[in-house]
Amino acid sequence: MKRIFGLLILLISLTSYAQRETSSLKVGDKAPVFEAKDQNGNLVKSSDILKNDQLIVVFYRGEWCPYCNKHLSHLQENVGKFKKAGGQLVAVSPEIPVNVDKTVEKTNADYPVLFDENSKIMKKFGVEFMLPEHLQKRYKNYGVDLSVTNGNNDQLLPVPATYIIGKDGKVKYVQYDPDYKSRSNAKDILQHL
Repeated sequence: MKRIFGLLILLISLTSYAQRETSSLKVGDKAPVFEAKDQNGNLVKSSDILKNDQLIVVFYRGEWCPYCNKHLSHLQENVGKFKKAGGQLVAVSPEIPVNVDKTVEKTNADYPVLFDENSKIMKKFGVEFMLPEHLQKRYKNYGVDLSVTNGNNDQLLPVPATYIIGKDGKVKYVQYDPDYKSRSNAKDILQHL
């Protein structure tokens, strides 16, 4: 099991060269408006959230990614602090609803976890990248078939990134790093709410 876990981590790290080095959205930019269904089938609209709260948008690759699960669990532990500071957290992934449910189960997420059908939100934020063909084959050898987990053949994944959007619709904070191990943390998020 440890060997499979180690190999999966190696595969995830090999994808970083296909990603943009910096976020296409910068602090002060107008954030894209989006909507998607959450793990409960509810339609979540960014414009509705921004009427009352700041919006924390976190992109993750999928339930198969141990770093993503650890990050989402860390954020779950701090959801109350985010709410107290006026922020609403949402997580976004290209994985289909049945896999979103697995993510929720693994991370105990009680915030909206959104299915980004056909990677529309990822594309609006500019965090998407195509997994190279040779890595698609390697992923499949370890049981990760993006065609199955994401429900399409586009082979797109997001750079794990975090954006805080103010009530005015402008980006206040960006954490974007092609290194899959570099993630936002609750302390940084709270400092920018």
